[in-house]
Amino acid sequence: MFDADVKVVTPRLTLRPFGPADAARIRSIVESGVRFLPPRAPAHVAGVPHWLETGVHELRESGQGTHLAMADAEGRIVGAISLFKTSWGAGTTEVGYGVHPLHRGRGYATEAVRGLTAWVFATTDLRRVDLTANLDNLASLRVAQKSGFTWEGVLREASLEDDGPHDLVVFGLLREDGRTPAETLPRAELRTPRLLLRPLSEADVPGLAATGADSLTQARTGVPRGYTEADARAFVAVAERMRVRGEGIAWAAVELDGCRFAVNVDLRDVDWRNESAEVGYMTAPWARGNGYAGEAVLGVARWLFEVQRFQRLVLRAAVSNPASQRVAEKAGFVREGVARNALRGEDLVVYSLVPSDLP
Repeated sequence: MFDADVKVVTPRLTLRPFGPADAARIRSIVESGVRFLPPRAPAHVAGVPHWLETGVHELRESGQGTHLAMADAEGRIVGAISLFKTSWGAGTTEVGYGVHPLHRGRGYATEAVRGLTAWVFATTDLRRVDLTANLDNLASLRVAQKSGFTWEGVLREASLEDDGPHDLVVFGLLREDGRTPAETLPRAELRTPRLLLRPLSEADVPGLAATGADSLTQARTGVPRGYTEADARAFVAVAERMRVRGEGIAWAAVELDGCRFAVNVDLRDVDWRNESAEVGYMTAPWARGNGYAGEAVLGVARWLFEVQRFQRLVLRAAVSNPASQRVAEKAGFVREGVARNALRGEDLVVYSLVPSDLP
């Protein structure tokens, strides 16, 4: 079993067992109704003494894991982290955590997970740590990525919450894995002469929905038929999951004068080994004819080449879409050929841009 006196120190936190001295803090947490303590924590203050005396230690005594408090530099309990489902014979365990709502957004979860998993591999014979997170819990997905875990798959409707079933992402960290976070494109704001490109957010749903539902967009792109705000909202969530997995990133390009949504532009199919990616975009009906798409694409290309040091950007446009082909050509892309039957049976013109092509 895990030691009863575990103590893991990170730059801002101490991970250590809960004890009777925590009674006042735990009572305050229970009274406030916030939920971040380990499973089976008391729901009423009357149960706090028994839980601190025996309940919180039952997992460790069973040999299957341990519950630890996250204490900050002032000794306040700001979260909790656990190892559970430990199989000493198989050499595996799982990590889970919770952070007090008032202390979220400070990177405590990532710091605690990195500290505890490093301690596991340094002091035990365990070879693998699992981490699971709801597919729609973007914060937890980021924690896993920043902690060096590998996204291994999705279990459909594997988690049942108060609002119904959720898909569950399975992450894994092996002893021999590097501690460096998986490669991702950073969330960044970009500026061009007339546009601000910022990461997609819920505020962009109306603009995305109107653009995706437009008849010209429907005819010339692969967006879902009958595009709605639900589709737009799902795309915003998918875009961030795509970024967390290192597969791409998406922006909303808004006019500097008035901040009106103008273009959605995204990078996809990122190839880290060969330092290449593909760019896609769709322009809002009210913004067409202003050259915004080409301006946004060129802004992204400069950032990708000059800041991220990529070497190739691909753009594909339908043969029947001369406007999109003009966007590519005005942005300096070079036509390479035609991919036959590449989009619902339609041929696509393939363009590319490399750093030396930038004007």
